[in-house]
Order: sequence, then C-alpha cells, then structure tokens
Amino acid sequence: MNNINTQLSRAQISRAALQRLYIAMRHLFIRGSYKPLGMSGEAIINALLELEPEIYGSIANPEKVELSGLLYVFQRLPQGIEECTFIRLISREGLEDSDTKSIVPAKRRRDCYRIDQEQIYIEMTRGRSDIYDVLTHLTFMYVESEKIRRNALDHKGRKKKDWQRLEKIVQKLTDKQKFDKGVAISYLSTLLGRTYAETAEAVNEFDEASKVNSLFNIVYWLGKLSIKEFTEDQDREISFSSTLRSKVGHHIFGANWAQKVKNTLDEHDLIDRPLHVISSNLHSVLNSFYALEALNSKSKKASFNSLVEKLANDTKGKFQEVVKKTALKSGLIEISDETGVNIGVQIIDTYKINSKQLPAGLKLKKHKEKKKNSVIIVMDYAFGEQAFELMDELLKPFQKEGEKIKLDYQSINIMGKAGILEGKKGDIMIPTAHVFEGSADNYPVQNKLKATQFEESGLGVFTGPMVTVLGTSLQNRDILRYFHRSSWKAIGLEMEGAHYQKAIQAASKIRGSLNKNITTRYAYYASDNPLETGSTLASGGLGVGGVKPTYLITHAILKGILGN
Repeated sequence: MNNINTQLSRAQISRAALQRLYIAMRHLFIRGSYKPLGMSGEAIINALLELEPEIYGSIANPEKVELSGLLYVFQRLPQGIEECTFIRLISREGLEDSDTKSIVPAKRRRDCYRIDQEQIYIEMTRGRSDIYDVLTHLTFMYVESEKIRRNALDHKGRKKKDWQRLEKIVQKLTDKQKFDKGVAISYLSTLLGRTYAETAEAVNEFDEASKVNSLFNIVYWLGKLSIKEFTEDQDREISFSSTLRSKVGHHIFGANWAQKVKNTLDEHDLIDRPLHVISSNLHSVLNSFYALEALNSKSKKASFNSLVEKLANDTKGKFQEVVKKTALKSGLIEISDETGVNIGVQIIDTYKINSKQLPAGLKLKKHKEKKKNSVIIVMDYAFGEQAFELMDELLKPFQKEGEKIKLDYQSINIMGKAGILEGKKGDIMIPTAHVFEGSADNYPVQNKLKATQFEESGLGVFTGPMVTVLGTSLQNRDILRYFHRSSWKAIGLEMEGAHYQKAIQAASKIRGSLNKNITTRYAYYASDNPLETGSTLASGGLGVGGVKPTYLITHAILKGILGN
C-alpha cells in the first residue's frame, strides 16, 4: 500500500486560515454588527493568529506588542480611533455635507467622522477589499490591546504601578504639561513587553508620523478600553450601516466615477479620439510630459533626471505646482473626485503637448488631423476589487441621449507598487499572468512590456506570474513561499492585476465593447519583500528610491503609446 502523507504543510494551514478569515468577515458584514472580543470576533482573531501575516510581525506573541505593525495600522485608520468604543463602517451617507469635520488618515484616502467621544464612522466607498482591510487592521488593534491589558493588570486584576504612572503621563500630555520622557518610556516599555531601546525608537516614529497620536496616548486608550471590557463588561463593537451593506458590489460609485470621466471627454470634444488608459500615480506621466517645459523653459541646461530628483525632494509641492500650471495650459484636464471612490483622474490631450520639450527618448509625432491624436486617461491607484469595478465601468460604451457610443480604446497600461518574492526593493516585475490568491483562478497577460526594455537600468528585472492577494495586511510567508517555489513560479504579489485583467477580458471577449486585440502593458516596482525580515510594508516605504523605477516604467509605457 502506498504511504500517503496526510500532514498539512504550513502553506496549506495558512491558506485554510485565510479562507476562514474571509468567510467570517463576510458573515459578520452581512449580519450587521459584532463584538470584536465576543464569540464572532474570536473566529476572526483565531484565524488571524493562525495566519500570522508578516505585516503584523509579533502578533502571535502573547506578551510583546507589535510596534511596527501598530504604526502601519494607525497611519491607515482615522486619528483618535483608539479612544472609541463603537466603530461604524458606513457608505457615503451625507456626512460630507454636515458640520462634522472629516478625518482623513495619513496613508489611506477615506473620509472618517468622529461623532462623539465614543463613536467614530469610517466611510467605505472602495469595495469589499477595503472593508476587509479595515477589519483586519481593527482585529490586529484589538489583539494588541489585549496584550497591553494583560501587561497592565496583576494576577488579581489590579492595575500595576506602571499603568498608574502612564495614566498620569497621559493626563500631562492632555494638559500640555512637561514630563520626563525617558522615565515615561521606561514605564511604557514594561506595558509593551519591549526593551527600552525598542520603545524609545517607536515613540519617536509615532511622534514623527503625521495624523497619528503619540504612542503614549495610543497605548493608554487601547489598554483602558480593554480593561473596561474585562472588568466592567463595557463591550466594544464594530457595526456596518444598512446602506453600506446594500450598496457594496453594485458598482454604484464606480459607475458615477466612470460617467464623470466620459462626460468630461465629451465636454472637451475628446470622446471620439484614440484613448489610452494608464493606471498609476498622478505625477510621473504629468512630469514626463511637462516638467522640462515648466521648469526649464528657457534652455535645456538641466537633464530630465535632475528635474525628477528635484521634484522628488519637493516636499512642499512648490515645483510640482509650477509643472501643473504649465500642464493646464498645454492639454491637461484634471477631474477632482466627488463620487467617493477616492480615485483622481487626469486627461491629457497629446495634440496640445509641446513636443520640443520632452525628455530624451520620448518623441511625439502629431497628426495634422486633430482627431487622430491620442488622448491619455491617467487614473490613480485603485484598491483591490475596486480595480474591477472602475475598469469595468470605464470600458463600457458612453451613453448619451439614449445612444451607446463605443469608445476607441487603444491600450490599457498598469503600473503599480508590489511585493517582490525574489529581489529587493526598487526592482521591476513584468507579469506574464495574474493568479488569484486562495484559488486556482488565473488570467494570462499578453504583456507588451518586456524585461529587455529595462536591461540597462541597473535594477533587477523579473518576469513571470504574479499573485493578486486578497489584502495588503494578509501577506503570509508560507503561502508566498509556496507560490514562489512551486510550479506557479510567482515573482511577486499585488492587489489589482487580476481584477483589471478580469474587466479587460470581460469587455473584449464577452461584452464586445473593447477591441479583442487591445494592447496591454503591465509593470510593477517592488515596494517591499515580504519574505525578508525587515523588508515588509511595515518597515516603511521606498521614498526617493522609488523614483527611478517609477519613471523607467512610465517612460516605457509612454514610448509604447506614442509609438517610439
């Protein structure tokens, strides 16, 4: 008889935990509310602890509070959320027109509203991926708050002296009184289960981060609410508005967004021009077309690379504003987002670009007949499943006065940040296919970008399949190693590729609203390596190091669009 290995691998265990996590979150979302530390919330906590995402570091350690993960999470949640007992996820429901001031997290564009001392509302308009991302962040926050509580109370449930001293320090912070920071850090380190040096470094990182409260304040409130729930049965709760539950998955926000883009094209007589879509940031295409003209109009003394470096260090946005003013006079149309999707759009009429002021390597040949000159639609990064919603709606025919007008899309180009599984931060990935995490669903890509286009860049360039993950916060080393080392031979992971490709294939092969031979270009630069300790997203962004790959990919895309 053949011996069959019935022992599950770590990758299989992690994959099962990931599936349980999503099933539990979807169930609670449909139900409408739950208590994070109740029986329902416990299912999410147990699955997250079993999964042990890399971004949450020491989440499974019962004593050590994960500091890098906390900073990552609080930069993506509204300031002051640690003080709230009740957290409610809502759709766009009119609060934007009320007197309640919007709170926007530092590193995730979403409107949030502090209703009172105990309640905070988080507006969710970017689809299920965003909802699940927030729920995993909140679950992590509650796991860490329980660690703080356990470190703050003795075996009889009494508050330890370090906790009592932290209470006094936070009161001084509130009253803006001076206190001995070094002594305060020593108290805090005990409550965090961390060394003095680790705590001091974290305190400084939180102080330097924008739109994030001090670590003293965060630890105090997380611990305080956890202690109240433990000793006084004052439960914390997460709920979802009925409007949010009814709107998710119906493309309501995406349809309004896409209609606004098409209306703008129509208003400027661009609707029947050859169209190219670029999903990327909102600065690299802009700078590639207009930076030389704006900042170096009288002579060509400075190279484009030196101007890009100048713009990259332009923390106050002074030079970028000069570029934008020039662009608005030379074919740029900006569409501010009022639909709630938080995706800005730029429309660029190449007929109006000054072709003599382009970087070396970019050449623009204009057709005498204006209608034959291309128009480029640049859309900001989408988030997870939102990518399908937006691209699906954008590729549909334009409806005007009862008539359906099929748009002349020539190419769709995707540039993004992604985690790399072989290589380092700043390297470039060229996908040949996108594989959905948690399933065998895959979408081959006819990618016009090739590794040979980046051979002289000095950067690592990798070609192969990429995994479209379910959430940035759920990267698991065992699953990623499996995708990398198995026959999938995945080179990286991102969140939008498969969703974009699904929309493109639906439009071209099923709906017939898109040319079957549409040109697609995909390229990503590495923002992190989740398989390397200290190189995850929680370790910080690329900073200036991301400038080179961003512009290399941008120029490769533009050369393809312009026929260079």
